[in-house]
Amino acid sequence: MAYPFPSEEWLVALMDVLNSDPRYAEVAKNWEGDMIVVIEPNPKEKDPRLPITLYLDLWHGQCRKVRVIDPAHEEMPDAAFVLRSSIKDIMRIFQGDLDPMQAMLTRRLQVKGNLGYMLRNVPTVLDFVRCCREVEIAEEGES
Repeated sequence: MAYPFPSEEWLVALMDVLNSDPRYAEVAKNWEGDMIVVIEPNPKEKDPRLPITLYLDLWHGQCRKVRVIDPAHEEMPDAAFVLRSSIKDIMRIFQGDLDPMQAMLTRRLQVKGNLGYMLRNVPTVLDFVRCCREVEIAEEGES
């Protein structure tokens, strides 16, 4: 099934993939850190869905919680990582056209948090992205 992206539906589907994937459970068994992902509109483009803020609580190979955060009406959690990128670059990562580590190093994917921890856990980062790629994204207008 395809889900609109970015959306709460897509995020819940990702949580289901993460929690049912034995490979992710094994690779991420030592990961400790929740994250906020801020997806912004492409430069010079307007998108009524964006920006959107997604929250994922990742802990020892499981996703304990996901939600869309409305920063205008609620306080941001104190997450271990905050990732920020344009919708274009996030989609390029999910389509396999942009390596997530290259995106971080070139600041197409900006990371706040312990970058050393993330770099020591590259297999976990890459497997997380693999799981993201497994959640089919609906074309605009499709649901």
